[in-house]
Amino acid sequence: QVQLVESGGGLVQAGGSLRLSCTASGRAFSSMHMAWFRQAPGKEREFVAAIRWSVDATRYADSVKGRFTISRDNAKNTLYLQMNSLKPEDTAVYYCAARAASAELTVAEWAYNYWGQGTQVTVSS
Repeated sequence: QVQLVESGGGLVQAGGSLRLSCTASGRAFSSMHMAWFRQAPGKEREFVAAIRWSVDATRYADSVKGRFTISRDNAKNTLYLQMNSLKPEDTAVYYCAARAASAELTVAEWAYNYWGQGTQVTVSS
């Protein structure tokens, strides 16, 4: 089992920045691919970014490329999402997710076995 706890959400003006964190416990963090997803009000949850267990590969949704950066610190069992140039359309609950590193790095929500409870990000215009 893996327990994931997100933090760092909040209210920010358009153009501002936030850094989300996700702390993992339980199964070895370094053996997991990690990802961020988000869900806006009235919309389905969508992929944001993913990072390989070995930190040598990342993937991003087109909507956040060049603005968001995913990173991880395996020594601290922590995943990060640096969000810059935030837009009102980035408003959502952000979730971190994990899957076994023996599998491919994927953007598919169904492939992730473990989820955090989410943290709210609100971007005002």
